[in-house]
Order: sequence, then C-alpha cells, then structure tokens
Amino acid sequence: MQTKWYELEAFYDGACPLCLREVRLLKRLDRQNRILFTDISSPGFRAEENGKTQQQFMQEMHARLPDGSWVTGVEVFRRLYSAVGFGCLVWPSRLPGISHGLDYLYQVFAKKRLSLTGRCRNQDSHCTLSSQKSEVNS
Repeated sequence: MQTKWYELEAFYDGACPLCLREVRLLKRLDRQNRILFTDISSPGFRAEENGKTQQQFMQEMHARLPDGSWVTGVEVFRRLYSAVGFGCLVWPSRLPGISHGLDYLYQVFAKKRLSLTGRCRNQDSHCTLSSQKSEVNS
C-alpha cells in the first residue's frame, strides 16, 4: 500500500454553502497540508470508486484515513480540527454526555441541512436535489 501524504481525506458537499465555508476555513488553517479535501458535488466525483453511494456521502460527513478505514459524523470534525492544530479544543467533545449531545445535534443537522441551506425542491420528508437526480432524506 502506498504511503499517503495526508492524515485524512475529507469528503464534503461543495454545493452546501455552510459546508463550503467550513472547508475554506480548514484549508486556510491547514498549513501543514495534512488534509485532502474531496468535493462530492464535483462532476468528476464517483462515489462508487470509494466503495460508497452518493446518498451515503450526502447523509453525513465522511473521512477516509490513510489505512483505508472510514470515520463519519462528528468524529470527522474532531479529526479535522485536530489535524489543523486545535486538538486541545477537541478533547472536551469526547466527554460522556457532551459526545452524545454533539452526535445527536449533528445527526439532526445532517438530516435537515439540504432544506436549511435552500437546496430542496420540495419540503416534504424527502429532499430532491435540484442539481442531482438522486433523492436524499432531509
């Protein structure tokens, strides 16, 4: 297996204004180039080449580690901010209670982010993306 130059590869939705804002911040903070950012909304992105579906990538944040293993959800953000030098601020998010609360809040946000950022064509229980053919639960 080839050695990876990055600590993690973060898969993000570049069509999500809030997601893009955070990725831009992280790119500025990543002075050591420890993170590889992959935009899942890019026309050239193929989810299946990464062993996942587009819907899986859209449902929650994913990151792949150099050994090929995956982390998702809040753990991705913990690792991202640790990689850019904010590890001392990350440890409280691992405390019992806080950890579960953050996981819950992230899942609520992840489920609603498409409608919150104005990307749904309808407002029922399914969100059909204007720019994509697949449906994603909102």
